[in-house]
Amino acid sequence: MEADIESVQHVVMESWNDTYEGVIPLDIQMQFLREAYSKDSLVYRILHSHFFVAELAGEIVGFANFSLMESDGQVELGALYLLPSVKGQGIGTLLFKTGLKRIGRVKKVLVHVEKQNDHALQFYKKKGFIYMNEFGEIFYGHPLQTIQLMLYLN
Repeated sequence: MEADIESVQHVVMESWNDTYEGVIPLDIQMQFLREAYSKDSLVYRILHSHFFVAELAGEIVGFANFSLMESDGQVELGALYLLPSVKGQGIGTLLFKTGLKRIGRVKKVLVHVEKQNDHALQFYKKKGFIYMNEFGEIFYGHPLQTIQLMLYLN
């Protein structure tokens, strides 16, 4: 499990640095990642939420983290990260679909996306997510615009 946690931390670091370069200052990214993806935080997530990894040739190249399902059948997709080198290969879609299938009985999926994260916004729109809301927030002292999307399933 220790090696897996280090691999997940590597995916997070590479993904964030690639996605948010020029959007979120590197020092703020690092502060957030140290806290949100510390070993203890990851162990907690793995044990208390729905956590799925994608591997290629025995190496973790991505992961998805869903919250536990609410009584109304809603989950929140809190994280879906891939190594930049594997983007565009269908791995994110496979992680997303596998997660929903393994969780079962999901009726809706909530996700929050930073407004300048065009790649993620396109990904979710292709999956059928619809715009719900947009709001400003202060992320570790840095202003961001966040878009809330929802996917309704049958």
